[in-house]
Amino acid sequence: MKLFVISGARPQFIKLSPILQNLNLTSEIDYYHLHTGQHYDSYMSEVFFEELDLKAPDINLQVKSTKHGEQTSKMISGIEEILLQERPDAVLVPGDTNSTLAGGLSASKLQIPVIHLESGLRSYDYRMPEEINRRLTDHLSRMLITTSQTATKNLLNEGIEESWIFQTGDTMVDAILRNSERAETISSILEDISVKKKEYLLLTLHRQENVDIKERLESILTSLNQIEQNIVFPMHPRTKKMVEKFDIQSYLTNEKIITIDPVGYLDFIKLEKHAKIILTDSGGIQKEALTLEVPCLTLRDNTEWLETIEMGVNKLVGAKENLIVSGVNDILSNISKYENMSWKNPYGDGLSSEKIVKEILSRYNSGNLSISSNIML
Repeated sequence: MKLFVISGARPQFIKLSPILQNLNLTSEIDYYHLHTGQHYDSYMSEVFFEELDLKAPDINLQVKSTKHGEQTSKMISGIEEILLQERPDAVLVPGDTNSTLAGGLSASKLQIPVIHLESGLRSYDYRMPEEINRRLTDHLSRMLITTSQTATKNLLNEGIEESWIFQTGDTMVDAILRNSERAETISSILEDISVKKKEYLLLTLHRQENVDIKERLESILTSLNQIEQNIVFPMHPRTKKMVEKFDIQSYLTNEKIITIDPVGYLDFIKLEKHAKIILTDSGGIQKEALTLEVPCLTLRDNTEWLETIEMGVNKLVGAKENLIVSGVNDILSNISKYENMSWKNPYGDGLSSEKIVKEILSRYNSGNLSISSNIML
């Protein structure tokens, strides 16, 4: 079997890493990894392949950052040319980025079966490019891999054929469990930035609905100055650019706010693991916080990871200053509740990637990846 794997962004490299490692263990699947270049900074791209001990992608389109339509069209053009040359038996796309949609569209137009990793997630917020990307890709796909029963139900409610769905758990759980101990022994990030375990909060911020709107970004940064804790803030290139554009650097001059450049995967795991609280607008980090048993505040008005909310380990606070500050204070004043609660992970046992590789091969060998039976296209 000839399989093309298409990715382009930091979270995708992480969630793909255990799958690629398992693909390396089978001789029955010949795979090629195409990197669109959506994330191209070495901190956001190259370092992850090195740290996760993965070979560099076979192809890099080097599309880089630009407007959504222009970026997606460049990806489609580049991917289509390569798929026409190589004619793989299937294309695997993870997540919900422009790279995901471009890969799904390119393959489906050429009648190549699409396998969508992380299918069925729904925030029901159409302001988010990710919501549009994931929904469209789901309805282009012939094999839809879901992380939970909630995601599976979403697909069934949208009329997706049940036999096309494969519920496995989340490969990001696999990645965290495989690399947590490595991070503990290899990373020196806490010493490098002079913070101690459980004596800081960790902040990540990058989504366009937060950082591209001055009022929301300003509100989030204002809240940081009302929190009586050290806050480690690896600043995403997009966020740094918008802070400078809006001329609001003064909100980051407080000595409690420790701004650093983006860090590699192992350093970041260690920062997550030893944070007292994680504040984030990332989808993947909500799951990583759960897996590492760290309470999380999500700087969004909604989330596709509903199980984390239902468990009580994650809370939506949006970009509202008062909700962020009160959310932090509430966790700090009830920290024993989190230390004693059940953190049973609804997203799998760390073996999802093995199941996925076996199922892809099984469906291919049995003819169940044939595009001809996919009436959704």
